[in-house]
Amino acid sequence: MKIDFLGLEAFVSVAELGSFTRAAEHLNLSQTAVTHRVKKLERNLGVPLLRRSHRDVVLTEEGAELLPRIKNTLAGVDAELERIRASAVVRRQKLTLACLPTIAMGMLPMAMRTFSASHPDVTVSILDTSASEIGPLVANGIVEFGLTIIAASNQDLVTEALFTEDYLVVCPAAHAFSKRKRGNAYVTWTELLGEKLIRVSPQTANRFIIDQALGSRSEAPNWAYEVQHTITALKLVSEGLGLAIMPRSAVEALQTEDVCVLPLSRPSISRTIGILSRRSVGLSPLAADLCLALKQIGVQSRDRA
Repeated sequence: MKIDFLGLEAFVSVAELGSFTRAAEHLNLSQTAVTHRVKKLERNLGVPLLRRSHRDVVLTEEGAELLPRIKNTLAGVDAELERIRASAVVRRQKLTLACLPTIAMGMLPMAMRTFSASHPDVTVSILDTSASEIGPLVANGIVEFGLTIIAASNQDLVTEALFTEDYLVVCPAAHAFSKRKRGNAYVTWTELLGEKLIRVSPQTANRFIIDQALGSRSEAPNWAYEVQHTITALKLVSEGLGLAIMPRSAVEALQTEDVCVLPLSRPSISRTIGILSRRSVGLSPLAADLCLALKQIGVQSRDRA
């Protein structure tokens, strides 16, 4: 038999309050509706549960036997529903995103400071990984959004650019290039042909961008070292082993006094950092707030560029 929760609720209210009128007020129903629900329950059970008179309502023997059991059952249902509601609140208070490692060390912490001030109890899970992995993580719903290089391969996702930045020449502090006036003195690729250079692996987006910009000349420089991560490249530079080509945000995130940074020219190279999200699923309020903080940091990054 299908459980008549509405009838059971009406029966418990009438039995506890001793009146159809008071039960109707408690349930925010009409007295007729409460009476109908109790009568329907009694018909389904085949026994009367309440005896009605002009003055009061009393339980029948069957009603007295049923009342405590039904109260316990309804209390258990309420407790389980409350557990589910509480669990849903916990889930809503978690935010997962994917981010480039250098961005995770640079602009993301600044944005997180603003975000955490208004959401102190939110747990944020950050998957700091390569650009090639961030797009699939967003597309498959594993993360709510990604902070990465905007590329043509992300055309199935919503993209919102934050800022565009140049790639820079990073050389040891004692290198001859460091004596040039910073900000105005460019280093050309022709000048770099005589230098030992450090590059990242072919699986990274930074390597793809540099190779694409150089075209047929991508193998002309003396690539003396190849590493997996930009932080490793920077450490090799600081030890005087070679020069590296790195995006501005990566250099700023990995600040060190052992290196000198100069603009790159002929050709100059740049990349655009932005937010990736799914087309069919809007951002949650938490994700929208963090993205707003990132956009504010992005404006500052554009101003510095």
